[in-house]
Amino acid sequence: MRLLAIWLINALALLAIPYLMHSVAIDSFGTALLVALVLGLVNTILRPVLLVLTLPVTMLTMGLFIFVINGLLFWAVANVVDGFHVAGFWAAVGGALLYSVISWTLSTLLFQQR
Repeated sequence: MRLLAIWLINALALLAIPYLMHSVAIDSFGTALLVALVLGLVNTILRPVLLVLTLPVTMLTMGLFIFVINGLLFWAVANVVDGFHVAGFWAAVGGALLYSVISWTLSTLLFQQR
């Protein structure tokens, strides 16, 4: 049940991004659910591999290269899923950052331990 709630939270976070950034667009709630699923799979499977492969660059940039990796993955998902549009690389980096912040905030508010 918790996994489904997190999936829904991520979809809602994706729906909020176009209101904050006009360079990211999502056509519908169904598209947001699909994008949240694909982003979750990409972040689970590809992101760890990319982080290991780019470890020297990440260390050289003191961790800032992780923003580039997140933006590239966000942009890649936008190119794969119809109905999810990102204007360019920097829009993808900003969108990925906003997505992370909104998703983390909603998860923290809903799942805080009392």
